Amino acid sequence: MLTSKQRAKLKGMANTMDAIIRIGKEGITERVLKQIDEALTARELIKIAVEKNCEVEPKEAITYICEKLNAEPVQVIGRKIVIYRRSEENPRIQI
Repeated sequence: MLTSKQRAKLKGMANTMDAIIRIGKEGITERVLKQIDEALTARELIKIAVEKNCEVEPKEAITYICEKLNAEPVQVIGRKIVIYRRSEENPRIQI
């Protein structure tokens, strides 16, 4: 569980990031979860865009993804979500 200070630091880091994954009209499929999992392993902190034609709301999406991938929700702003998962082997982000 992240503290408010840790979450604030991660939010600041995510500010300059672009969304690297998009969730479209198909919703959160196994393929999308696999892409998110790989991105979290490589980067630890990622931003995801939930497209307007997606039936899943961003708050529902962040909850579901974090549950499935054992990640931490950082923030939801509009249709963008930011999640964090510390790398076990090679942690890059010091919080």
